[in-house]
This record gives sequence, C-alpha cells and structure tokens, in this order.
Amino acid sequence: MGSYAPAAELLRALASPLRIAIVMRLDDGDQCVHELVDALGVPQPLVSQHLRVLRGAGVVVPHRRGREVAYSLADSHVAHVVRDAVAHSAHSVRGHIAGTPST
Repeated sequence: MGSYAPAAELLRALASPLRIAIVMRLDDGDQCVHELVDALGVPQPLVSQHLRVLRGAGVVVPHRRGREVAYSLADSHVAHVVRDAVAHSAHSVRGHIAGTPST
C-alpha cells in the first residue's frame, strides 16, 4: 500500500473545486495570482492559500515574471488527470440525470 501514498497525496491536494479550477487555468499557460483572481472571481488570499497547497504537493511551480510571481504546472500529467476527472464527472452527472447507469 505504501507505493500508493504519493498518488493519494496528489489526489488529496486536488480535492477542492477551486484547486481543480486553478489547474485547469494553468493548463492553458502560466498565470500570475492576479490573473487567477480575475479569471476565477475569488479573493486573492483564497487563491494564494490554494496555490500554497498545490505548490506543497508539487503540482505547481512559481517563477518570476518581472515584478510578479507566475505559476505553471509542474508537469502535464496532473492536467491530464484533472481533465479526465472533470470529463468523467460530467458524464456521470448526465447519465444520472437521464436515468441511465454511469460507467
């Protein structure tokens, strides 16, 4: 079971709608905190707090962009996992609403 611990930690770090939204935004390219705030419509301290969680889990990496700090995804695999989870959940919800079993 120990070999699954890193995957569990990654999934735990992604277990927030806002963190999923941040990963989806960063999948389109680097963004500064203020760009994420504007795009997501949430307060800056909240975005910063969630970026700290993602950074601690190795999901995002910061780098200087002039006087600002921009964030990017550490690797594209995380974005793939998140895109698949979003697509799966949308499929599951549609199947449930239509009364068909989701697979």
